[in-house]
Amino acid sequence: MQRPPFLPLLCVLLASLAASGCGTTPRLDRQFGRSVDLLRAQQVINPQAGLNRDPVAGLDGKSAAAAYQAYQKTFSTPVPQSSTLTIGVGGRQ
Repeated sequence: MQRPPFLPLLCVLLASLAASGCGTTPRLDRQFGRSVDLLRAQQVINPQAGLNRDPVAGLDGKSAAAAYQAYQKTFSTPVPQSSTLTIGVGGRQ
């Protein structure tokens, strides 16, 4: 009695399944990266801002340096905090 050829049939079936996974996805490849480009475009307020050659109005050098030094000074000498446990404690009448 001869047995049916299960092993060769199984190998052919597995090879065909593996080959079907190698196909391309033209619908997905066509739109690849479009969502990133769309999000980047939606975050830009003025796309023509790079073409504007007018200087930006702001602080002059001395004012900017003084503001920066005052900002840096807040880290070296912090402002003393008042005690939070003294709320409601004191002279009662």
